Amino acid sequence: QVQLVESGGGLVQPGGSLTLSCTASGSIFWINTMGWYRQAPGKERELVASIIRGGSRDYADFVKGRFTISRDNAKNTVYLQMNSLKPEDTAVYYCHFHQTSQVYWGQGTQVTVSS
Repeated sequence: QVQLVESGGGLVQPGGSLTLSCTASGSIFWINTMGWYRQAPGKERELVASIIRGGSRDYADFVKGRFTISRDNAKNTVYLQMNSLKPEDTAVYYCHFHQTSQVYWGQGTQVTVSS
């Protein structure tokens, strides 16, 4: 069975940094797209960043210049480096892996930015 396991969330002060990781365990061979979504209380889930297997990256406007997405194909892992964090970044962050005809979601990790 394939399972996406997230780590790296927690409490950080404004202006601080966190790195999120998401690793797929089980039998999985080819992942086309890896990405991160987030959902804050009372708001819709929104795309934060994505990266395709070839390395091209897309970012939401509200994180450009602050967040960096990367992937390690050998480890089936995606990372999200978050710098200059703001209180409005507080949300549950979900990783998302996409294969042809198959998608996988992580269980979410809480990121809280507060003084």
